[in-house]
Amino acid sequence: MKRFWGMVILILAGLIAGTGAMAQQGAPAAQKPAPTITSMLQTQLTIVETEMVGAVNAMPEDKYSFAPTNGNFIGVRTFSQEAKHVATINNLFFGSLLGEPTPPGINEGTNGPDDIQTKAQIIQYLKDSFAHGHKAIATINGDNAFTVLDHPVLSFLNTRAGVASFAAVHAMDHYGQMVEYLRDNGVVPPASANQPPANPPAKK
Repeated sequence: MKRFWGMVILILAGLIAGTGAMAQQGAPAAQKPAPTITSMLQTQLTIVETEMVGAVNAMPEDKYSFAPTNGNFIGVRTFSQEAKHVATINNLFFGSLLGEPTPPGINEGTNGPDDIQTKAQIIQYLKDSFAHGHKAIATINGDNAFTVLDHPVLSFLNTRAGVASFAAVHAMDHYGQMVEYLRDNGVVPPASANQPPANPPAKK
């Protein structure tokens, strides 16, 4: 009988020890949800949004009227016009996905409303345009992403996924141009700050 109860005590002790070990290890990590067309487009837009807004915020306001002149830059946009252009086209593309009318200022050109001039106004205009984009992308899903649109903004962008992807590509294109504007004025783009050199000097 004593042997029986001894075995019971040993078994219980083992169970208690095992339970304690599991508690220390914690519960199994929850699996991340599988990516969707919506989440992928949202991530893509977030990346360019972060880099673009960071660049626009980094440029001193007295340099917003800057445009390169050392080379063939005749007629190019100023830094502020680059930022406003991206915001305006964001609103045009994403507004079309939400069934909205053409945004203000688009009929006079693609640099946005003339009354948006200060650094604070331009940054807010840009941020709002990306928020507009996230709202539009939230309406995209696996069922409608590649459905042909009845009234596409551009003939070659005739699906929701196409519009959302191209909007990010367009913004990143102009971000690349604005990086040159920043560096011409001695400003390192925030996305490039504290990064290892892409072209390190050759070892002697």
